This record gives sequence, structure tokens and C-alpha cells, in this order.
Amino acid sequence: MKIATFNINGIKARIEALPRWLEAASPDVVCLQEIKSVDEGFPREVFEDMGYRVETHGQKSFNGVAILSKLPLEDVTRGLPGDDGDEQARWIEATVIGTRAVRVCGLYLPNGNPAPGPKYEYKLGWMARLEARVKALLAEEMPVAFLGDYNVIPQAMDAAKPEAWVTDALFLPQSRAALRRILHLGLTDAVRMRDPRPGLYTFWDYQANSWERGNGIRIDHVLLSPQAADLLQETGIDKEVRAGDKPSDHVPVWVELAA
Repeated sequence: MKIATFNINGIKARIEALPRWLEAASPDVVCLQEIKSVDEGFPREVFEDMGYRVETHGQKSFNGVAILSKLPLEDVTRGLPGDDGDEQARWIEATVIGTRAVRVCGLYLPNGNPAPGPKYEYKLGWMARLEARVKALLAEEMPVAFLGDYNVIPQAMDAAKPEAWVTDALFLPQSRAALRRILHLGLTDAVRMRDPRPGLYTFWDYQANSWERGNGIRIDHVLLSPQAADLLQETGIDKEVRAGDKPSDHVPVWVELAA
């Protein structure tokens, strides 16, 4: 089972690039972030014609997440538990039925800038809710993949120029500590488990020729429960997508599980 995450930065802007990547990479399951569309406005027919089931949790003009799957989906839920008043569309999860069931959680973690401030407090609160959800799912002792745009740079090696991010919400000590607490529950950073080298990036800002200058950061992650990590066969970052026509500022990250 090939499972991928891709922050597309707007489905309308990526309506040609996304199907092109799907055709080339052929993932079984994809978690999308920043679809920037209400549910009824998402062009589901395009992906259904490619053999994908489509589940969305949309929001007008901002945020929005989705799951595309060639495999059956069960128990689809939307919204991260813990705050009934949170109207931002940032979380969707479902059980994918392959040769064995895998719970897939797609997330778009808040950016948090400017920090300090209410947006950063929302980010830290959201991460605390994420920690609680991870604990709950780990207690079920099944394969689970938590994947998406985490908006957190885990370590200095995950940025081409870490000194440029020291006051940014993506790299503040509190953000990284919150991510470590989640990892220390027993999750595995799939990409880092397979490739510990520096220079692995998933995001290059549109500004200041970041792509051309190699000024990237790694903020899109696939975190696996112990049961899912036992099934891990391969990982990848489809960096070449950033050089394509009308690219997102993010690139896809994927794992292959024996499931």
C-alpha cells in the first residue's frame, strides 16, 4: 500500500499538476492539504475517473483536507477531537482496507505565525489535541499513519538555513518540543528512519528564488505507529514535482507499507 501526503496549495491551481503526479506516482492513498475549497466545490469527478474514492473536509478559500483512495475506506471522520468550537478544516481520518487495515490520518497543522500571539497559541493547542488523538489511536494497537503538513521543522538539519528560522513558529523550541512529545509516544518518522542524511526538504517558498537556491525545509512528515512501522518497505520525497509546471510550494512525501 503506497500512501502519500501532498499539500497542493489550492485544488484550482493544481487541477492539472495533481492528476499528472497521480498518474506518474500511482499512490493507493493520498492525503491532501490546503485544498482551499468547500466540499461541493471539489472536482471529485476528475479523481473518481482515475479510480479514486474521494473524501473531503473543506473550507472556503482556506485550509481544507482530503483523502483520495483506490482502496475501500471505512469509518471516515472529520475534525480533530478536543475543541467543538474549532471550525478550521485541518483533520480527516479513515480506515483503508488493503491486505490489512491501516488507519490513515491526514492533517494540516496550523502555521502559528506571528509568534507570540493568538495564532501561535492556537498552534500549540492544536498540537496538544493531536497528542491526545495519537494516544487514543495507539491504544487500539493497529497500523496508523499520521501524515500531512505539520508546519514544524524538527531539527536544524531539516532546513537549508536554520538560522533564518529561529524566530519563526515553525522552528521555535516550543513547536519542536511539542512534536517530540508526539514522537516519543512511540511514533516513527518514516523518512528519517530510512534516510538520516541532511538536505531532505519538502517545501520551498515561492519567494526569493528559494527553489532555485536550494533554500528548502522539511515540514511534511509521515509518522507511523509501531504496527505501521513494522510494515514499512520504502519511503520517498518526489522532489522533481517542484520543478514542474504550476507547482505547489510543497512536494509529495510517500511510504510503501506491506498492507
